[in-house]
Amino acid sequence: MRILVWHVHGSWMTSFVAGPDTYLIPVVPGRGPQGRGRAQTWDWPAAAVEVTRGQLRDDGFDVVVLQRPEELDLLEQWTGLRAGRDVPAVYVEHNTPRGPAVETVHPLAGRDDIPVVHVTAFNALVWDTGVAPTWVVEHGVPDPGHRYTGETERVGAVVNEPVRRWRVAGTDLLLRLGAQVPLSVFGMQTGALAARAPALTGHLHDLGQDEMHTALATHRAYLHPYRWTSLGLALLEAMTLGMPVLVVAATAAPEAVPPGTGVVSSRPEVLAAAARRWLADPAEAREVGAAARRHALDTFGLDRFLADWQRLLKEVAR
Repeated sequence: MRILVWHVHGSWMTSFVAGPDTYLIPVVPGRGPQGRGRAQTWDWPAAAVEVTRGQLRDDGFDVVVLQRPEELDLLEQWTGLRAGRDVPAVYVEHNTPRGPAVETVHPLAGRDDIPVVHVTAFNALVWDTGVAPTWVVEHGVPDPGHRYTGETERVGAVVNEPVRRWRVAGTDLLLRLGAQVPLSVFGMQTGALAARAPALTGHLHDLGQDEMHTALATHRAYLHPYRWTSLGLALLEAMTLGMPVLVVAATAAPEAVPPGTGVVSSRPEVLAAAARRWLADPAEAREVGAAARRHALDTFGLDRFLADWQRLLKEVAR
């Protein structure tokens, strides 16, 4: 199949374009939001092909995978085709509702011709998708390999834009735990945290994904502080690295981290106590991390993710 899909979420796209199809990635001058083209910091296969507006109109495609409401208009402007009517389409909902938790109506709730594909069962539960058909395709991540060493006696976290996304990302919880145990924070624009938490200076890192994975895996444990977000891929990646995880019990995280693979709690003091225990007991941390890796590979492996998407796309495009 020839699949049109805009580059929106780099980590998710890295998994998606690993499938057996041809992926048409729109690109515009300057690589702005209307067309970022191929990823610059991820390793994508040759089957992920950049296409201009003219090429897309001339060469055609079999199905479009939408990820933002504005792509409905972009598609029609670029090709003259209407999603779900002139060309088969699905809409991937990556996020939890930004409005009232269980009363927010999805932008495609009134459309019965475009399935909404949720990345977690929790998202499917809380969004009001109206008459739109709904699917759930759980995340899948490439295996970065077992890199965990735990040699650094610190807890690592990955939070992009931690200041802008303060309570949603649980940055306040992050700093609360950082006052009790040694902490390192990885992610985009983490340097902005230095003004809020001077003690973290020297432990804020904005690295490329592969380099970040290697550095993160030296830390004794991983902390996932998010209050209200879809299931973070950084959590799943940390588990595949072989890290024991400390997780705020919110949204889809409790189902993703079963007993024995980490500590999940809505009580920050419970997470802090577990962090202190693992800092003092590297053998237990290593054992829990190994179980986390086994679970992540079994549940969130790339083969299962791609097989789920193949079934869905073939049904939609037939």
